[in-house]
Amino acid sequence: MAAVARGPWLPRAWLCRRAGPGCGRHYRAALCAELKQPLAIEEVASRPVRPHEVRVDVHFCGVNFADILVCRGQYQEKPQLPFIPGMEFSGTVLEIGTDVSIVKEMLWQIPERAPLREAAALPVSYGTAILALEHRARTRPGETVLVTAAAGATGLAVIDVATNVLQAQVFVIAATGSDEKCKLALQKGAQSTVNYSQGSLKEAVRKLVGSAGVNVAIDTVGGDVFLEALRSLAWEGRIVVVGFAGGNIASVPANLLLLKNISAMGLYWGRYKEQSFPIFSRTLSSALQYCQQGRIQPHIGAVFKLEEVNDAFLHVIQRKSTGKVLISLK
Repeated sequence: MAAVARGPWLPRAWLCRRAGPGCGRHYRAALCAELKQPLAIEEVASRPVRPHEVRVDVHFCGVNFADILVCRGQYQEKPQLPFIPGMEFSGTVLEIGTDVSIVKEMLWQIPERAPLREAAALPVSYGTAILALEHRARTRPGETVLVTAAAGATGLAVIDVATNVLQAQVFVIAATGSDEKCKLALQKGAQSTVNYSQGSLKEAVRKLVGSAGVNVAIDTVGGDVFLEALRSLAWEGRIVVVGFAGGNIASVPANLLLLKNISAMGLYWGRYKEQSFPIFSRTLSSALQYCQQGRIQPHIGAVFKLEEVNDAFLHVIQRKSTGKVLISLK
């Protein structure tokens, strides 16, 4: 599949290696022609690369819950139909436009030691994890971090970064919805786990750390899980809202923020591309560097072919996925 790097309607992240010139007349794409309907695999006509564009031969695409929301018309960004969904991919550069002097202005170069498959799993999950822990929560040595949906792509990335990058004796509590996912989180470096399908998250956390609570919470679930995580925070604790995979958006009880001097903050990783590009770029560069150094290891839970893209979406919707789900085009 040949992909043209156009000005995206979503905050995509491109990770590429350089290859020789050339492109075909058509490329295959998963097309969203109607909201809330299965994607269609179609042959899309290629066109000449415009001066500011780069053409990439895509090897792997990441599947994110946000992609599903976009195709349902439930995301912050609503592209005009028909469109090709997707937020991240890895591949090789085939062709650059006449006004592109440095490919890295729009792309992040994959180190030779980093496989294309693992590289496709880095941008959204690890970009979010790095921003959440370092930039938003400003996690400090000796603090305790609670992460919800801990067996998902972002959750495992938070565990990976907290335990293998921060290297500041951070104690990670992984909260998931099943015992199997708790086991995976422990294997990936979490110090303790909580299965919140079996009872109160707040009470389980209290048994682990006492009444003082946790210093940082990274939440991707929303709803009651968010509220329980909020109530688990210590004095001057910080909770970072990353998403609402549970489907419900909770209201923040302001009195809880007041009583413990708690900070509740949001993290929309892709928005940094437009509002603060240096920070956005630094997270991707850091993720690539950590991967090259062997300090992080993305967990690939499942790989589907392009023709199986709707199965991949269903895999995520039904919460069968652990780690990153990828689409392979090779």
